[in-house]
Amino acid sequence: MLRIGLIGTENSHITHFTRFLNVEERYPGARATALVGGRSPRNQELAELGGIDLVVETPEDLGEQVDAGIVSTRDGAKHLAHARPLLESGKPVLVDKPLATSVEDAQELLAIAQRTGAVLVSCSALRFVPEIAHFSPTAETGALRHLHVVGAADPDSEYSGLFFYGIHHVEAALEILGNPVVEPGSLEVDVSRTGDTVVAHLALQGVPVTLTFVTPGEGTKVPFHATAVMENAVISHELTLSKDYNAPALAEFLSAAERGTSSRTPADLLSPVVVLSSIAAALERTSR
Repeated sequence: MLRIGLIGTENSHITHFTRFLNVEERYPGARATALVGGRSPRNQELAELGGIDLVVETPEDLGEQVDAGIVSTRDGAKHLAHARPLLESGKPVLVDKPLATSVEDAQELLAIAQRTGAVLVSCSALRFVPEIAHFSPTAETGALRHLHVVGAADPDSEYSGLFFYGIHHVEAALEILGNPVVEPGSLEVDVSRTGDTVVAHLALQGVPVTLTFVTPGEGTKVPFHATAVMENAVISHELTLSKDYNAPALAEFLSAAERGTSSRTPADLLSPVVVLSSIAAALERTSR
C-alpha cells in the first residue's frame, strides 16, 4: 500500500484526490493516509470523507508514516518548503500546479529530487483536456503561425499573483507547441495591463504566442480557450475541464511512483516556471 500524505488541504483539489483515492478507490494499492495542517475544521471534514486517522501539523511531522506526498498548497511560493521534507527522504511527490513561483525555487526542487532519486511530478490539468489534440498541425492546416491562449488569472491574487491560475495558460501553450525547452533568461516578453486584463506577447520555439489573463469577477470567470492560426486554417476551441479534471495528473503521478521515474524531464518541469516568471517580471517592470 502506497501511503500518501496530503499537504495544502485548504485547496479544493485535495477533496478530489481524497475522493479518487479513498472514497471511490480508483487506484488499488494507493491511499491517502495523512493530512497536514492540524485538526482544523477543513481537515476534520477531509478526515471524515476519506476515513483518514493521521493528522499532523507540518510536512516534517509526516516522517516515515507516509510513502509519498501530494502538495496542493494554494500559494505556489510555499511549494518548496512543503515538498522538501518528502523529497529529502527520497519519496515521490506530486506538486499541484504550479511547481513553484520562481525559477530558483523550481531549480532547487529539481536538484533535491535528482540528488535523492525522488520522483517529482507537476502539471496543469489543461495538459490532459481532449481539445489539445486538435491543435496538432497536419498537411492540410500547415504549420502553426500564432497561438493565443485565454483564461482567468488575477495579477493581484494573494496566491502569488498570476501564478495561481496563469500557469494553466502557459502549460496549455507549451503542450500545444510540443513542450519546447525554455531556458532561464531566454525570453523577451512584452506585457500590458488594462483594468482587469493582462496581455503578454512572447515567442516560443519561434512561434508568436499571446497569453491573455482576465481577472475573475463576482460570479464570473472567462473560460480557458485557445486559438491557433495555421498556414491554411484557424483552429479555435474552449479548453474544457471535466468534474474529474485532477484525475489524469494523479494517475500519472501514481504510475511514475510505481516505476520509480517520471515521464516529465527536469526541463519539462522548469520551462513553465521560466515562462510565467518572465511574464510576471515584465508585468512588474511596467507597473513601476
